[in-house]
Amino acid sequence: CRTKPELLKLGNSLPVSRKAITERKQLRIIALGASSTSGYGVSNPAYAYPAQLKIGLDKALPGIDVDVINRGIDGQDVEEMAARIQAEMKENPASLVVWQTGTTATVHQMPIDKFTRSLRNGLALGRSLGADFVLMNLQYVPAVAAAPDKEAYKEAMAAAAKEYDAGLFRRFDIMRGWYKDGMPYAEFVQLDGLHLNDFGQKCIGKLLTWSILNSLNSP
Repeated sequence: CRTKPELLKLGNSLPVSRKAITERKQLRIIALGASSTSGYGVSNPAYAYPAQLKIGLDKALPGIDVDVINRGIDGQDVEEMAARIQAEMKENPASLVVWQTGTTATVHQMPIDKFTRSLRNGLALGRSLGADFVLMNLQYVPAVAAAPDKEAYKEAMAAAAKEYDAGLFRRFDIMRGWYKDGMPYAEFVQLDGLHLNDFGQKCIGKLLTWSILNSLNSP
């Protein structure tokens, strides 16, 4: 489980989360996403990256009540997730929302303008509700690597994160680094060529944990 240190920089200091930790000794996180958030196909639910995130933060933040709520729903696209942000945050008021999206849109070739509009609408609503946001961009897996416009979706997510002052977890570049460094897809992707296997999920959870801690600990 490795990546370049610069890929772990979220580009956001997570001020709402810092305040919750300092004042209430609490950090509640919603993991919003589709099948890679729900943990589709893993051999144990504890291997899904939201569960790994809680394990890592519990260890790194003793005395802080950490709660990671997994709200991944298999098969959902960006439009469906944006439509439920308000309800999710009302049910589970959180200091941080990690929003995983982009893979389904890329594989199904959702029009890029529709994808961008839904993403920005969701971020605008979410930020107005008073939480930090971190976008987790698309996976680098065979089904995505074969898509002709994959870079356009990645760039749209980076631009939206910058515009709405959200963090960006660069999952695409991290996973592409694994592949380019000689790690075969079979080591981190299931046989369907789309979903992460146990190792892939656990590693993304670990790297996301490090990214969040780096932001919380930076000046």
